[in-house]
Amino acid sequence: MHILLLEDDTELGEAIKHALEHQSYAVTWLTDGRQGAAALGDASIDLVLLDLGLPGKDGLEVLLEGRRAGVKTPILVMTARDAPEARIKGLDLGADDYLVKPFHLGELAARIRSLTRRAQGLVENRVEVGGLMLDLATKDVTFRGERITLTRREFAVLRILMERAGRIVRRDTLEGSVYGFDTVVDRNAIEVHVHWLRRKLSAEVIHTVRGIGYMMPREPR
Repeated sequence: MHILLLEDDTELGEAIKHALEHQSYAVTWLTDGRQGAAALGDASIDLVLLDLGLPGKDGLEVLLEGRRAGVKTPILVMTARDAPEARIKGLDLGADDYLVKPFHLGELAARIRSLTRRAQGLVENRVEVGGLMLDLATKDVTFRGERITLTRREFAVLRILMERAGRIVRRDTLEGSVYGFDTVVDRNAIEVHVHWLRRKLSAEVIHTVRGIGYMMPREPR
């Protein structure tokens, strides 16, 4: 899952980025409102964490412009502006959730999981495809009842493919979601992750669509 983090506080930004990457998220961190507004519509972004007090362009402006431009990505506002009027304005402008600083990183992670479930129409923190089960909260993966140990990147690739089971996922979409768009990625990185997922699960779990990307069947064998 690729998260766009717009936060100008260096200490907080580093803490959030580190915590989320540890939970298998790809994080692109920007500190300027103008840069954030330009990045908001990137197709690889799955969720936005938006601070309101950004330099260059206020967070509410970023939010308003994004929604007016048709950006449907879930946006969680993070701010020290705790007055009810500020929260109401942010929600009315299109924010999906609101978190007042200071907050616990565990609560932020729970809010992200909640928004993800809502966006995908899930009622639980689990994604199941055939005999595969992935727990978004604990990061546990089981296949045919057996627990499978995956690296952070392998988990991220598997999650994307499971959430889009039955559909082709382009290689560049996988790269953006797993690594973010500010990371230099080896051209064979995704192929390596897919190779190890097949070794750990089954060769039939992930199909290669030559020249395009990959697909997980709805009933992987």
